Amino acid sequence: MSDQPRDPDGDQPGDGQNPFKGTPFEQLFSGAGLGGMFPGGAGMPDLNALMRQMQSLMQPYEGPLNWPAAVDIARRQVATEPDPSPTSAQSAAVDDAVRLADLWLDAATDFPSGVTSTAAWSRAEWVVGTTDVWKVLVEPMASQAVGSLSQALPEQARAMGGPFLELMGRATGAMLASQIGTGIGTLAGEVLSASDIGLPLGPTGRAALVPANIATFAEGLDVPAEDVVLYLALREAAHQRLFAHVPWLRAHLVEAVAAYASGIDVDVDAIQQKLQDRLGNLDPTNMADLQQAMEGGLFELESSPAQKAALERLEVTLALVEGWVDEVVGQATAERMPNAVRLAEAVRRRRASGGPAERTFATLVGLELRPRRLRDASTLWGSLRARQGTEGRDGVWMHPDLLPSAADLDDPLGFREDAVGSEDVDELTAETDFDAELRKLLDGPGKAEGPEGGSDGPDGGTDGSDEPGK
Repeated sequence: MSDQPRDPDGDQPGDGQNPFKGTPFEQLFSGAGLGGMFPGGAGMPDLNALMRQMQSLMQPYEGPLNWPAAVDIARRQVATEPDPSPTSAQSAAVDDAVRLADLWLDAATDFPSGVTSTAAWSRAEWVVGTTDVWKVLVEPMASQAVGSLSQALPEQARAMGGPFLELMGRATGAMLASQIGTGIGTLAGEVLSASDIGLPLGPTGRAALVPANIATFAEGLDVPAEDVVLYLALREAAHQRLFAHVPWLRAHLVEAVAAYASGIDVDVDAIQQKLQDRLGNLDPTNMADLQQAMEGGLFELESSPAQKAALERLEVTLALVEGWVDEVVGQATAERMPNAVRLAEAVRRRRASGGPAERTFATLVGLELRPRRLRDASTLWGSLRARQGTEGRDGVWMHPDLLPSAADLDDPLGFREDAVGSEDVDELTAETDFDAELRKLLDGPGKAEGPEGGSDGPDGGTDGSDEPGK
């Protein structure tokens, strides 16, 4: 160790100086943090001992995140409850529903069908079927987080700790995999289809529904099961059309997520405090204790101003996608499915308030997937169709620069208002008032106003999109 650089005070690392002093890792690599693992209770750790204790985290993997571990954790999360494989009858029902949905949608949009195959998925199959897209969405955040944590080390520690830095990179990737796997696993317990959260998570052209979760969603709706499946097939098929025929949209959403990731900034003091709180009495020989200490938010990072701006852009785009689907499906079912109004309201509330799984995913991964402006976006698309027809509404998707902005969602009836007559505006306003009265009737008396002015959702969430101008 004689060739290692000295610290600014001239002390060798082995002479009692902790090279991680003043960093998030000071508490971890000190006598107080891991007891007798380090000779003398200070200085550089015994890397051989540390390697042995963390061997399970060092399995080879590519990229910033241990995806095999993440998928395994997600599947084990799903397996905590019964997850039967869909029957042949359920698969046939999904295929029939999607085919009928495509026929109905032909009259509601100029975009042709984007469905090339159908599938009924179990929750575990949803995890596997969406993993490739999750990699694209999550890896920018994982890479930024791992890199930021490495940069938080002092230059002296980075210079003399090559093997240890590799270890920490792998350990951090493994811990993040645990968080992300848990988040994806919880989402799998609630999602209704491959495109349910507004992102094209499944293989291109494959319209997939999750019958077990649909059955849970249908409970208490007082709607025939066939109508529920058909309505959700309509939404899935509409998503497929939009993403198939708006070629820039997938990349636009991925870039928005990447922009969110680029804003990640490590709060060194916060991580230092968490390490001090969690690792003070840690037993270094117990890997379960170490993993538990590092999970559950140790690497959760506070949103920076850049992240918040990127998240707002992502949220607006998701709202526009979901609002377009909402409007197109409403048009397709207007004269065919009386229960569509009730189902649309149930979906709107569920998406705008976010279910428990979505909140868990946001807590673990730091990325919210809630289109709070869904109702405003749906109103905007319906208004545009009434003034310019289906071609004018769908033509907005020709280029990202044509998309409505957050300011346009503040006044959805005013988007491109110069193309509408006063009679049409009056008609749209009357329709909006009818929707508001219908929501009051469905809510029942005594519903409290949420902090953003929306009514409480069925799971206690707040539909912030109900308030005009939000």
